[in-house]
Amino acid sequence: MQNNNEFWKVLDELVTTSEIVIDRPKGTAHPKYPNFIYRVDYGYLKDTKSMDGSGIDVWVGSGEKKIDAIMCIVDLMKKDSEIKILIGCTEDEKQIIYQTHNETEYMKGILIRR
Repeated sequence: MQNNNEFWKVLDELVTTSEIVIDRPKGTAHPKYPNFIYRVDYGYLKDTKSMDGSGIDVWVGSGEKKIDAIMCIVDLMKKDSEIKILIGCTEDEKQIIYQTHNETEYMKGILIRR
């Protein structure tokens, strides 16, 4: 537990030294699932790598642009797990993101607040 502050500090450094790319803006449809509409901006950190080989995923809300929380996800369809960084998310946006990652029986996530 003593290292929690160090975790957030390193995560802050990763985000501040990376370019945030929003490739799925709020209001757009998922490229593979057109019925799914993003309700919060979604993207990734350029030149980073997550468990799926792509950039580390980020949700970017309408608040002050600082890291608020992370979502830890397990996806049975893809058979993977990863984290998603929440940046500047209001409480309502955090709830939307949490619900998004817990809507189906195949994906579940937990929200870890800063």
